[in-house]
Amino acid sequence: METTKKTRWNKVWIIGASTGIGRDLAVAIAPQCDQVWSSARSADKLAEVCSLAENIRSMPLDITDEHRLSAAAAEIGAGSAIDLVVISSAVGLMSRLPKFDTAAYRQSIEVNYLGTVYAIAAVLPAMVQAGRGHIAMIASVAGYRGLPGGAPYAPTKAALINLAECIHPQLKQLGVTVSVINPGFVETPMTQQNKFPMPFLMKSDQAAKRIIAGLDSGRFEIAFPRRMSWLLKSLRLLPYRPFFWLAAKLAPGGPSKSTSRKT
Repeated sequence: METTKKTRWNKVWIIGASTGIGRDLAVAIAPQCDQVWSSARSADKLAEVCSLAENIRSMPLDITDEHRLSAAAAEIGAGSAIDLVVISSAVGLMSRLPKFDTAAYRQSIEVNYLGTVYAIAAVLPAMVQAGRGHIAMIASVAGYRGLPGGAPYAPTKAALINLAECIHPQLKQLGVTVSVINPGFVETPMTQQNKFPMPFLMKSDQAAKRIIAGLDSGRFEIAFPRRMSWLLKSLRLLPYRPFFWLAAKLAPGGPSKSTSRKT
């Protein structure tokens, strides 16, 4: 009889678990853990996720509410420490030039970047005190280099990659592991709004399996699909002149447009 492999985590908290990668990650990791806590704004969607595994629990919240995150971390961590937190909440806003939608930029920063900062601040003290823990944030291969049409979404993902790089060395010395997850195109409600080709498109349940394997290995960066990540990483090696020449070829046309999706 085949048995399910147990990971190093007993208690996992996934923020942004109502749809997409976060949802499938909660379901996929549940058999390997004792408790999986799922958070998002929609209590109804979280209830659906909880119905898929008996050890998934619901903790509705808005990731931009710093005080609510702190209270939730204390409640979830009562009795035994949180072993792993995965921060998946995001908005995917695209604002086409020449329109420059400051509201879209503000919301992207508040949810994608500051929301992650708030979540880290909520769990970090207990992890440092325990001398162990794992913080994983979902960024994107879109954060490797600025491409036309990527703002305001891509700059916030670049900020997360940079943040993870900044905090990783010192937190490792304190026993806390930091991972940054950089997916390519994954089938989610967010990517359904895209009107352009999405090479190497992956199912979200496949992405969840890649993430679990990467987290279990303790890797700093978990990037997939490999061909997509290697291609976009290579752009970081280009000097500005050839990079901007190539970027101009990729620049989208059409009227100003802004769309949104939030988990």
